[in-house]
Amino acid sequence: MRAFALPDDGSAATFQDVAILDPGPGEVRVAVKASSVNGFDVFVASGMARGMMEHRYPVVAGKDFAGVVDAVGDGVERFAVGDDVTGISPPEEHVGRGAYAEFIVVPADGFIEPKPPTLSFEQAASVGLAALTGLVAVEAVGVSGGHVVLVTGATGGVGSYAVQVAAALGGTVIATSLPDDESWVRSLGASEVVDYRSDVARAVRASHPGGIDALIDAVNMGDAHNSVAGLVKDGGHVVSTTGSADEEGLKARGIGATNVFAQAHPARFASVVQMAGDGDLQVPIKQTFAFDELPQALGLVGKRSSRGKIAVTIA
Repeated sequence: MRAFALPDDGSAATFQDVAILDPGPGEVRVAVKASSVNGFDVFVASGMARGMMEHRYPVVAGKDFAGVVDAVGDGVERFAVGDDVTGISPPEEHVGRGAYAEFIVVPADGFIEPKPPTLSFEQAASVGLAALTGLVAVEAVGVSGGHVVLVTGATGGVGSYAVQVAAALGGTVIATSLPDDESWVRSLGASEVVDYRSDVARAVRASHPGGIDALIDAVNMGDAHNSVAGLVKDGGHVVSTTGSADEEGLKARGIGATNVFAQAHPARFASVVQMAGDGDLQVPIKQTFAFDELPQALGLVGKRSSRGKIAVTIA
């Protein structure tokens, strides 16, 4: 099958032929129709994950997938050949099997759900890791009516979902974006918008001198993260999706802190799929690329043109 994979220890990912695997007991094989782009995918495809995670070559990149069940292993009752599904490649101690391929073999239980008929394959594949991370982040800070929540990176995949969930729970959402994206971010549920090229901490402090209740930081690290974390008042909560929250230091100030790793929550994945299928979450696809254009799509991560989700059509 054709896949976008790292062939060995010294190369970045390229298109190549990879063996099609048969599903083992409890597994299903999915003919992949669509995927999407996450920061983690760039991390793996570029080879930057070497030394941090075990690699079993060839390492196929890509986390999110949507497609059609092509084969089932022994003992599988949940799915049958021909079922439309969506999922995330399973969390493992190593990287190896990914979604940027014509087929993927995954466990039938866990991070795989029936594809809602209301979603296209591209839409279903663009829920995945980003929406799951956004939901888990919002739940971690405990948003409820009247809470003021700052979401940094609000125009990215994770941020655009976090804004929606926090607003739906009654939070007053402050979102960072460029002025050109203000109307779009407000349509997702943001009440206030701050230009991320400005001094965000100063701008938020000016409008909320008493501090804010929560921070969901989807982009910052180091001093940049600490600056916005300083806006959270005692009893509030800080969440980072980049591993930057100083859990012990913030605890000393009476502030909760969580570094979110979404793939510890398979049940929550089912929730975001249902929410998207029911129309309770917008799937913010801004660009769609063909499989041949995948390197171009991966190169957009972190750039201005990467707002929202980037979908990839595999079939």
